[in-house]
This record gives sequence, C-alpha cells and structure tokens, in this order.
Amino acid sequence: MKLSFSLFVTALLTGASASNVLELNPDTWDDVVGLGKPGLVEFFATWCGHCKNLAPTYEQVADAYSHVKDKVFIAKVDADGIGKELGKKYGVTGFPTLKWFDGKGNYEPYESGRDLDSFTSFIKPPPPPSYPILDYSNFDEVVMDPKKDVLVTFTAPWCGHCKAMKPAYEKVASIFETENNCILVNVDADDKKNEAIKTRFGISGFPTIKFFPKDNKDGITYEGGRSEADFVDYLNEKCGTQRSVNGGLLDTAGRLADFDVLANKFFTAPADLRDSIYKEALTLSSTVGDVSKHYLRVMEKMVNGTEVYYEKESKRLASILKKRTLAPAKLDEIKIKSNILRAFGEKPVEDQNDGNIRRATAEL
Repeated sequence: MKLSFSLFVTALLTGASASNVLELNPDTWDDVVGLGKPGLVEFFATWCGHCKNLAPTYEQVADAYSHVKDKVFIAKVDADGIGKELGKKYGVTGFPTLKWFDGKGNYEPYESGRDLDSFTSFIKPPPPPSYPILDYSNFDEVVMDPKKDVLVTFTAPWCGHCKAMKPAYEKVASIFETENNCILVNVDADDKKNEAIKTRFGISGFPTIKFFPKDNKDGITYEGGRSEADFVDYLNEKCGTQRSVNGGLLDTAGRLADFDVLANKFFTAPADLRDSIYKEALTLSSTVGDVSKHYLRVMEKMVNGTEVYYEKESKRLASILKKRTLAPAKLDEIKIKSNILRAFGEKPVEDQNDGNIRRATAEL
C-alpha cells in the first residue's frame, strides 16, 4: 500500500521546528521498540557522509508520520557512539543501516530506496485524516447544522499550498476532536461532483477557508495564518473553546471568575467561617448550573479544614496529566478539575482599570 501523493509533497514543503525523529540509546530503546508499535530505525555515525546526506530526507519521513506517532515511530541511533552496543546487537557493520521493527521487536533490513517516496511506500500508511472529508451528499448535513461551528477548507488535490497546509490542519483537527460543536472539515472543491458547492460559496482559488458559525451559515472567510497556533487561536475565539496548541486545555478552562474569588476566600478563611462561604457559593451556583459543581465539591471536601486534601489531590491530578494515558475526553475532565483546584490556592489578581479577574493562560 502506498501513502497518498499529497502527503509526500506535504512533507517536502513543510518543515518542523523540532525533530520528529526519536533519538534512541541503550537506556531508552526498550521504552519504544517492541511495545506494540512498529517503526523504522536508522543506525548512523556522526562522521558518516552518507548519513549526513540522508538526514534531511529522514526528517521528512518523520514529519510525514508525525500526526500518527501512536501508530508508527521513526527513530535513529548513534551506533558508533552512545548506541554502539545496539549496533552490535543488531549486526550493524556499515552506516547508515536501516531496519524495520515490528510491534514485537522482530526486525528486517530496509533495503529499498532512500528517497521520500521509497520510505513511505515501505512503511505502513497512516489512517485517514482526523477531520471529515465532505462532498455534495453530506455537506449541508454537517456544515449547516445550527448546533455546530464549522471550519471548512476548500482544497484541490493538485494545490501546493493546500498540501503545505495539511499537516497543521490535521493536527488542529485532532486537538479539537473532543469538541463536538466546534469541528473542522474538508471539501475537494475541484471535484466535478462538488461543483454546486464551489459555485454556491464563490470558491475561486485554493485553499479557500471559511468559518460557518451556528448563527451565520453564509460563511465567513478565514484570513488568518495557517499555522497550528493561528487556527487554534481563531477557533478558541469563535467557538468559545479553550484548547491548547499542545493538545490539551488551557489553564483557564473551567474557571469562573466569581467562583475563583470565593475559592480563594474559602481556602484562606478560618474553619468556622467556611460554612458561610460555601453557602454563598451554593447560592451563586444556582445562576450558572453544573459548570460550578466542582468548586462546590472541593469546598465540601475541605469545609472542616482538611488542607491535606488540597495537597494530595493536586499531586494526584498532576500525575495523571503528566502521564497522559487516558482518553482525550477524560484528560479534559481531569485538566478542568486541576484548574479549579488550583484556584483555591491562588490569590486572584484584580485589574486596576475594571476590577476584572486577570489570570495567566499558560498551556498544558
């Protein structure tokens, strides 16, 4: 099976700020290889000219599969340096040597070409993109849904700019996959069967990006940048979401300014005053509903002065978030709980101009 041509060109046209090639050594090898995920490993030497020539293409291979790191890995080992014992173990006698490892750690030599096409033809292709690809048959069902905010890229298979944008769009779609009412989709507007859609929305160049909010299904032309951060910032603003470009939620997610004030007031108050603050929060919660329930739960745990709960629960939630082994939706839930718990120990900072609560929006 072959990877789509668009992914080849995408990898050629785009770069990465940080390498997507895993650097393995004897200490980290068993953390990656043989744990159920297959991958390609290059055994190289720092002085090797052929290795240096291969490096840019190998980076492109890793970039092409960066959005499916949970399915396949691309790695390298300095087999004449820190990884020399690994080179000996796997019979490396020259550089570069490339080997394919299956999910159980069994390996075979890679003996095909050293261009991007050859590499990606050898590796298992990634799954379909994380965003829906719509056409004339289902466009209105999804995009015109009055309950959904929808970002649509109108592209053409031959369009270089579309191919260059694809990795960022793919990553952002995966970031927003748990946001049921803020979604990203794609339409091949150069396909004859979608000609009516192309005409309907005046698509005359590629890519054209339009945002269809719940209350305006005429579509708003997106004129921002095409990096992951650009898309995430735009969608957060338009959809009211609080996603981080790193894939989780912002530290502000789930926080309510009025409850933040009560949370810190509760946390610093003597035990005999906490009950009255809790009742104040309970009364306020009737105006906002379930979004305040975790503030109340924390107060219930601490109403008798059990600060130990705050320290223990903070560490527990931080550990879960660091491991990131749960499903994305569950991680979002844990992040919101962590954010709200942190509000109890933070002193709110009032804006001197309007009295509003200002908080940092650091990312997970």
